[in-house]
Amino acid sequence: MTQIQFNLDLDLLKESVMNSNIEMVVKSSIVLVLNEFMEKERDDYLRAAAYERSPDRRDYRNGYYERELILSIGKIKLRVPRTREGHFSPSLFEKFSRMDQALVLSMLEMVINGVSTRKVTNIIEQLCGESVSKSFVSSLTEKLDPIVKQWANRPLNVEYFPYLYADAMYIKVRENHKVVSKAVYIMTGMNVKKKREILGLKIDHVESYEAWRDFFQGLKARGLQSPKLVISDAHAGLKKAIEREFIGTSWQRCTVHFKRNIYNKLPKKDIRQVIADIRKIYQAISVEEARYFKEEFISRYSQEPKVAKAIEVLEDGFEESIQYFNEPVKYHRYLTSTNSLERLNQEIRRRERVIRVFPNTQSAFRLIGALLMENENLQLNKRKR
Repeated sequence: MTQIQFNLDLDLLKESVMNSNIEMVVKSSIVLVLNEFMEKERDDYLRAAAYERSPDRRDYRNGYYERELILSIGKIKLRVPRTREGHFSPSLFEKFSRMDQALVLSMLEMVINGVSTRKVTNIIEQLCGESVSKSFVSSLTEKLDPIVKQWANRPLNVEYFPYLYADAMYIKVRENHKVVSKAVYIMTGMNVKKKREILGLKIDHVESYEAWRDFFQGLKARGLQSPKLVISDAHAGLKKAIEREFIGTSWQRCTVHFKRNIYNKLPKKDIRQVIADIRKIYQAISVEEARYFKEEFISRYSQEPKVAKAIEVLEDGFEESIQYFNEPVKYHRYLTSTNSLERLNQEIRRRERVIRVFPNTQSAFRLIGALLMENENLQLNKRKR
């Protein structure tokens, strides 16, 4: 199995755990891991796996009972295995108190980093006082997949999001003994109370119309209603998918991406005033003012050949970049760009730079999904304060 080195600041990680609402991710992870370990410990005690005939068997399984365990992050309920004669007792509870923080850190690390088995193995060995195989830890990690999948497939018909933000980024994944690029699709939404929520995640081979269409269809199947406005960059396939799947929805071109496209058509020197005049257009407080500043810009620089291509880009995409003016003024500053989604991408990229190459697509989905779940919990915790 491929081993991947993580360089994590455990002090910072511990601070994040103690100051964050990570109940959904970490508690579920801890329950899965501890239940699975106790199951393995019973197998070892019996000297026989389930339904296995063995002359060395010392006792028989006799179901489970529930027992609560209080952690520093709250109470969890475990499914404790027992034997017919009652002599088996998991070592977990007597050893757990001194390892509480270590396990919490380990679970967070496993969820957020998704693909590291070595560090989790070390913590479980400390906790349980015996070695465990890499395959055992890998199987535990895979048991976290349903948690992420349940979150990624949750219903979206409980709330209406009039404003959607869509973007894609590329990661490296090992597939069929080769390293390939894959596109990570993410969509977030904002409701009328300006609350943002991560709505969708998908990993596909390439960013294309077909992939965006399938992504949107999946969101609609989960109950997503057509929004008033979708904010994104100008990827042709994405634009086409928005038009086909969200009938009657307007498209807002991300002004940050758009201005960058304009700047790329300018010469490298003596353009400070030109850039200031472009920015002035997008500092307007009304659609009429924005159009006036645009025409003023074109009139001022129309005779300068070095600015001609920039003017062409501006004219071609200007109307699509000011669609936010059709929405209530109180939402304008939230609708001009995909910056909030870009910040999410940066968090993903920060982890991805450590990993470099994901061992498979599922591990990438697990990592990114868990990271997005953690982000949701952090935002929820901030709103409660």
